Amino acid sequence: MTLKTKIIHESLKLFSTHGFLCTSISDILQAAQASKGGFYNHFKTKDELLLATLSEARKLWREKNFAGLETIHRPSDKIIRILENYRDHYLTDEENLPGGCIFVNLALELSDQHPEMAREVNEGFVRLKKLMKQLLDEEKDKNRLRSNTDTSQVTEMIFSGLLGACVMYTSDKSKENLSLTINALIDYIKSLRN
Repeated sequence: MTLKTKIIHESLKLFSTHGFLCTSISDILQAAQASKGGFYNHFKTKDELLLATLSEARKLWREKNFAGLETIHRPSDKIIRILENYRDHYLTDEENLPGGCIFVNLALELSDQHPEMAREVNEGFVRLKKLMKQLLDEEKDKNRLRSNTDTSQVTEMIFSGLLGACVMYTSDKSKENLSLTINALIDYIKSLRN
């Protein structure tokens, strides 16, 4: 692992547990066993490191949450797989994200203190909601959802439930409660099917 990769990896863990604002460069240097020179050789600022960390976090998110999606044909089953992967492989990934979903944690932390970075984090939320709505619309177009289903409302409900599950899991680390919430979302999706 290169020094740059190690700094990003350790920052990912620190930002997920302590947040961006409460993590100092010194904390990062200590965790990565790096010198100031080594850090500044790769990153001009802490903000630049955050952007690199978000890029790595997005890659990790896609890898964990989209696993197995290519083998699924029914659009609503793809949403269900994303929810299952989020529960089983992403949110509980203690190795990379000991503090839970870095995107939710950073969105809450940065919204008032660092709005331009909060907008960067929010982009992922916008893309996920767009994907969910697209899959639900595809399902509805094939007459596989009840005809009165409002896919925009369903998307908001699933997305809000997912964020709620994340916040609760971050606060109590209860896999049982996480499963209850995700399973309720899955049951809700199944209840809309024809």
